[in-house]
Amino acid sequence: MFDLGWSELLLIAVIALVVVGPRDLPRMMRTAGQYMAKARKVAREFQATFDELARETEVEELRREVASLKSEATAPLSEMRKDLDKAMQPPSSTAGKQAGSAAIPETQLDGLPEEMADQIRETQEIEQSGEAEDGADEKPASKAPKGDA
Repeated sequence: MFDLGWSELLLIAVIALVVVGPRDLPRMMRTAGQYMAKARKVAREFQATFDELARETEVEELRREVASLKSEATAPLSEMRKDLDKAMQPPSSTAGKQAGSAAIPETQLDGLPEEMADQIRETQEIEQSGEAEDGADEKPASKAPKGDA
C-alpha cells in the first residue's frame, strides 16, 4: 500500500517525538493503534458481507441449474408416463373416468411387455374380487333393542 522504507519510518518517528513529546508519545501510539484496529475490523466486516453475497448468488445459480437439470432428466419419463397412460385408457375414456376402475381390454394389453400386462391383469382381478366382497359385506343394519330411555 504505502512504500515506506526504514529511513522514512525513522524520520516520522523523530518528527512525532519532537511534535508530541516523549511523555505523550506512548498514549498517542496506543490511540493510533486502536483506530487502526477499528478500521481493520470495519474492513473485514465489509469484505465478509461481499463474500456472503457472492456465496448466496452462487448458491442461487446452482439451485437454478439443478432445477433445470432435474426437469431435463425427468422430461422423457413424464412423456413415457403420458404415453403409457394414453395406452392404458379404454377407447371410451370420457365416459369411463367416472367409474374409477374400468377393466382394460385384452387387445390393449397385447402391445405392452408381458410383465406389465400380467401386473395389470392381477390388479384387475384384485379389484373385481374386492368389489364382489364389498357387495357381499353390505348387510342391512339390525335394529337395536329399545331400552329404557
